[in-house]
Amino acid sequence: MGGANALYYGDNLSVLRESIATESVDLIYLDPPFNSSASYNVLFKAPGGEQSAAQIEAFDDTWHWNESAERAFDDVVTGPHSDAAIMLRAMRSALGENDMMAYLAMMAVRLIEMHRVLKPTGSLYLHCDPTASHYLKIILDAVFEPVNFRSEIIWKRTFAHGSAKRWGDVHDTIFHYSRNSSFTWNRVLQQHDESYVEDKYRFNDSRGRYRLVVLTAPGVRHGESGKPWEGYDPTSAGRHWAVPSRAIDSLRAEGIAVPDGLQMQLDLLLANDYVRIPQKRDGSTGVPEFKLYLDPGQPIQDVVLDIPPLNSQAQERLGYPTQKPVALLERIICASSNEGEVVLDPFCGCGTTVHAAQKLGRKWIGIDVTHLSIGLIERRLRKAFPAVQFEVHGVPRDHAGATDLAERDKYEFQKWIVAAIDGQPYKGGRKGMDRGIDGYLHFRDADRKPQFAIISVKGGGTKSGDVRDLKGTIEREKAALGLFLTLNEPSREMEREAVAAGFYETGGRKFPRLQILTAADVLAGKRPQVPFGHVEGYKAAQREAADSQADLF
Repeated sequence: MGGANALYYGDNLSVLRESIATESVDLIYLDPPFNSSASYNVLFKAPGGEQSAAQIEAFDDTWHWNESAERAFDDVVTGPHSDAAIMLRAMRSALGENDMMAYLAMMAVRLIEMHRVLKPTGSLYLHCDPTASHYLKIILDAVFEPVNFRSEIIWKRTFAHGSAKRWGDVHDTIFHYSRNSSFTWNRVLQQHDESYVEDKYRFNDSRGRYRLVVLTAPGVRHGESGKPWEGYDPTSAGRHWAVPSRAIDSLRAEGIAVPDGLQMQLDLLLANDYVRIPQKRDGSTGVPEFKLYLDPGQPIQDVVLDIPPLNSQAQERLGYPTQKPVALLERIICASSNEGEVVLDPFCGCGTTVHAAQKLGRKWIGIDVTHLSIGLIERRLRKAFPAVQFEVHGVPRDHAGATDLAERDKYEFQKWIVAAIDGQPYKGGRKGMDRGIDGYLHFRDADRKPQFAIISVKGGGTKSGDVRDLKGTIEREKAALGLFLTLNEPSREMEREAVAAGFYETGGRKFPRLQILTAADVLAGKRPQVPFGHVEGYKAAQREAADSQADLF
C-alpha cells in the first residue's frame, strides 16, 4: 500500500491476501451484512428534491451454501489456524450446510486474514445485530483467543419498535477484540448528561463543580489508615482512611509534591482545600469528605445511547440503509488508534469509516465488492475533503481494464461506466426487465426545471439497431436526452443513427439528443453534453472543515 490512503474494488478476501501486508494495520472496523430480508439499495436524490424512483441494487446480503462457502470452509479447516478449524467443524456439525453456516465460513476465513494484518497493538471491532452475533463471537474467540476479548458494546441503532410478542429490537452489538494484551487505548470522553450533573455535582468553587465523597472505606485497619485524624476516628465506625487516587492526581496536576505517608497526604489535601470537614450539631467532627470535581466528560461506556441513528432527514445521510453515524466511528477510531495510524474497513459500503478516519488524521484502507460503493465513496470524500489524496485499485484505468471488467462481469461494468459519468445505475440488470434502461442522468434546463437523460450501456458487440432502440426508449420515457455508453468504438451507421435523433434545445442552446460515449472517452475525462454541465445524482456529503478533528463526544 505504500502508506497512502486507498480504496479497493474486489472481494475483500483476495484484497487482504494480495494487497495488505502482515501486521500493517492498527485498527479494523467491519459491519458485515447478514440476511436482513432486504437488498441493500442506494437511494438517489432527484433534481426536484424528491426521492428518485431509480433504486439500484448495491449488493444482496443473502448467503447460501455453495461452492464459495465450501471453499471458504476448506481454507479454514486445512489452514494453520487450528482453533478456528476445530470450531468451524463443530459448528458445521451442529448447523449443517445452510445460509448461516455459509455466512460463518465466509466470515471465519476473512477474520483469520484480518488477524494476520493487524499490528500487535491493533484492535478489531465487528458490528453486527443479534441474528448472528452469538455465532460470530465464537468465531472471534477462536481466531483472537478469548483472553483478547475486550468489550461487547451495545449501540441503540433505532428508536422504539413495537412488537406484540417480544421485546422491541433496537440495538446492535459491536465486539471489540485486540491482537494481544498490549493494545492501543486512548481515554475518550463523552458529554455528561445534564440531569446527572445537576443532581450529583451540586457544589461550585473556583476549581469548578464538585460532589462530596467520604474519605473512608469499610473495614478496620491497625496501621496509619486506622488512626484518628482531625478529630475523627474511623475505627470507631468500623472503617479506615481511603485516599482516592483522583485526590493524589489532582495535587500532582497542580505541581504539588505528594508525600508517601497517608496522614501527611490527608494534611496536604486539607491545606489545599480538597477536603471538607463537617461539624455535627453536638460539636463533634463528622466524616471528612473529599471534593470530587467534575471531569470534562464521562469516560466512554459499553452501552451507547448518546449517538442516535441516522434518520431520513440527517444531514450526513447518503441514502444507504445500513449507513452508520460518523460520530460512532469517530468514537471507535479515537479510542483505539492514533493520528497517522492505519484504519481498515473491509466492508466499507458508503464509506463512513474512511470518512471518519480522514477527518481524524488517520490513514485508511476501504474495500468493497461493488463499483457502486467505490464510486459513492470517491464522491463522498472529494466533496467532504476537497484536498484529499487517495488511490483507487481494481477499477478500469485504460481500455484493457474496461474490457477485462466487461468480460468478467457485465453488470459491474455497467455500474462502473454509468457512475463514472455521474449517472445513476438502474437496477443492475440482475432482476426483472430493465425496459432498455441501464441508468439515468439528471440535470436542469435553462428554466431550472428538472430533466433527465436515459442511459443505455453495451459492454460487448454493438449494432445500429441498439441506437434505434435507445431512440425509441427516449420517446417512450419522454426523456430529454439519450446517452449510449459502449465499450467499443461505434460504427459509422451507429453515429448516423445518433445524429438523426436531432437536438434538444433549451435557453437558446442545442445539445445532441442522442450522444455516444465510449469507455475510452470516459476514461479520458469526456462527459455528456448537458445544459450548463449541471448534473445531479448522488446526494452530496457535507464538506468538512480543513482543521476538522473530533470534539469531545
